[in-house]
Amino acid sequence: MSQPAPEHYPTGVDFNASLDTYATVVELIETACKTHRDRICAECLGGAYTFGELDSRAADFASFLQQLGLQPGDRVAVMLPNIGQFGIASFGILRGGFTSVNVNPLYTARELRHQLNDSGAKAIVILENFAATLEEVIADTSVEHVIITRMGDMLPALKRTLVNLVVKHLKKMVPGFSLPGAIAFRDALTRGSTQPMTKAEVKPDDIAFIQYTGGTTGVAKGAVLTQSNVVSNVMQGMAYNAQGLPDTGSRVIQPLPLYHIFALGMALICFAKGYRQLLIPNPRDMKGFVKELSTKPFAMMPGVNTLFNGLMNTPGFDDLDFSTVKCIFGGGTATLKDTSDRWQKITGRPILEGYGLSETSPVLTGNHAGTTEEFTGTVGHPMPGTHISLRDEDENEVAQGEPGELCAKGPQVFKGYYNRPDETEKAFTKDGYFKTGDIAVMDEKGRYKIVDRKKDMIIVSGFNVFPTEIEGVVSEMEAVMECACIGVPSEKTGETPKLFIIKKDDGLNEDQVLAYCRDNLTAYKRPSIITFVDDLPKSPVGKVLRKELR
Repeated sequence: MSQPAPEHYPTGVDFNASLDTYATVVELIETACKTHRDRICAECLGGAYTFGELDSRAADFASFLQQLGLQPGDRVAVMLPNIGQFGIASFGILRGGFTSVNVNPLYTARELRHQLNDSGAKAIVILENFAATLEEVIADTSVEHVIITRMGDMLPALKRTLVNLVVKHLKKMVPGFSLPGAIAFRDALTRGSTQPMTKAEVKPDDIAFIQYTGGTTGVAKGAVLTQSNVVSNVMQGMAYNAQGLPDTGSRVIQPLPLYHIFALGMALICFAKGYRQLLIPNPRDMKGFVKELSTKPFAMMPGVNTLFNGLMNTPGFDDLDFSTVKCIFGGGTATLKDTSDRWQKITGRPILEGYGLSETSPVLTGNHAGTTEEFTGTVGHPMPGTHISLRDEDENEVAQGEPGELCAKGPQVFKGYYNRPDETEKAFTKDGYFKTGDIAVMDEKGRYKIVDRKKDMIIVSGFNVFPTEIEGVVSEMEAVMECACIGVPSEKTGETPKLFIIKKDDGLNEDQVLAYCRDNLTAYKRPSIITFVDDLPKSPVGKVLRKELR
């Protein structure tokens, strides 16, 4: 049913644009593989494959999973960086009628154990570099099948051998591991090719991804994203930015990790548009990143504030040719005006900031690629078909210009948290709007600006970090009596965790705490500042007052 567009909506954008071109993610990618069959789909480490090759290899992988006896809806974890195997594995999982569970490859054993158990994953695709972590926890999980791949597995034979030897023996990036019964990724594809994939009946309401996100309890929750949620958001982004997106066949740089919802959504737009994605396995290697860009003219790139800053501070970036660049999208964390101004001065293009969450597949609002010529300082207008409501503590709408919790309703909004009906109920208003936990105001042009966070979440380089999780881990140290964590500004990562500790043992020092965190927390969650205190500010009921710590 057609509804009036929000006031000041971008000219030429249809708020009621059709979002039903594809019923499922599977249909979208299958159509893309057929339409763009001979075009390059993905490039990585000097190798490439076409949409037609993706089609064939994903079908082989789906067939292999079916041969293992997995049933429709079974969860398959994917623990890979940005390499060519990611698209093949993910598409194969969805095409076979299974659910994909994206896993951060840098997870510690504790974090990996929780996600595998919570999702009930029966199989996992993992890079050999991280297999030692899986070995630590696999006996405690329901994982029955392990598919191991090596960095260069999708490259031509000679290059594949060279890359895999360098990674394992020269750079020594593969710790020893023992996973009896594990299957090599290339062998899985070969076995899958021996019999045709059984076409799965994939429906719009089927779960496509379980995307893990933190929570106020400090325990990661799985956001259930259906086929319809995800494909609707792809169509929303394409309809909203139709005037500004690059032409079919253009190269898109993909430096953000594909297990992150921002990169995943962008990748699906790339499939739909027939773009060639240049996958960057290690964007932290800024010199190598800039060298890659020097030989690969590109039209589009997503990024976060820290990535943009890092590139601009790397020698040689200023000398690149940006004549082919059409749009740069920023998200994950706030893009600073200084960053965008510098970026626009160098590249000639502003950073178009958007906003979303794992629970919203992910994009809720964005600055329009076709009309925005400068940084706005806002996260733009709602995507087509998306309704935003700013609410007070009692769920009443606030007056124009007043701050309120950003609440959203639309086809991209998730159905709930996996096996957590209590958390799901708390996540929605009485009239069905998802409560984001972020405080926003709407400006005179109908654009939204995020001004604060209702929750105590810390955003480090675009990743959500929850103080309660850090506090829970560090509190397990025998020498720690009590601790509290807050986020403080960081030029490098936007924010960084700062930890306040009351000692139980006077011998406890900063190095011991940091070493413990290295063993139990992913890098971006680790506190970079440790402060020892005699007490912590608390409420009458004993709750630590983080506001006073700040």
